[in-house]
Amino acid sequence: MLSMTSSAPSAAPVASRIGHIYVLLFWAVVMGVVWFAMERVMAPKRAVVTAQGELVIPRHRDGHFYVDGTINGKPLRFMVDTGASGVVVSEAFAKDAGLPRGEPTTFQTANGTLAGRTVRGIAVTAGPLSVSSTSVGVGLVGGKQGVGLLGQSFLSKFNMSMTREEMVLRPQ
Repeated sequence: MLSMTSSAPSAAPVASRIGHIYVLLFWAVVMGVVWFAMERVMAPKRAVVTAQGELVIPRHRDGHFYVDGTINGKPLRFMVDTGASGVVVSEAFAKDAGLPRGEPTTFQTANGTLAGRTVRGIAVTAGPLSVSSTSVGVGLVGGKQGVGLLGQSFLSKFNMSMTREEMVLRPQ
């Protein structure tokens, strides 16, 4: 009796590998779509301006208030910080915005002291609201890249009210 054995590789392992690739590709696409959707849902809502000229800033999911603005004409996203005495930006942003050197200073933060500098007479806007000459602190570290702090050197020029859901800034 003759027995024949095949030395050719079986097609099953190749088909199995191709099937795994399709499964991985499928899940990669699904995860990409979910990530994109979550980025869109989690993005901070934009501030709006009412007919009365009020700037209404909705609270973000992280509990903070964010508004787009400019410093010295350079766009920046601000996190509103009612406990900060001034507007504060990073050294990299200050360089990009062409801010002058200013005066050396030491900032008192919740995490201790931080060396930086203060630049006076800078134009700052938040939405349609503007202050033509205010102090800007340079030396912000940590936090989100491209986000500055909008503190009292700007906020004190406006009437402010806050609810659980939103902050409203009104011209004085």
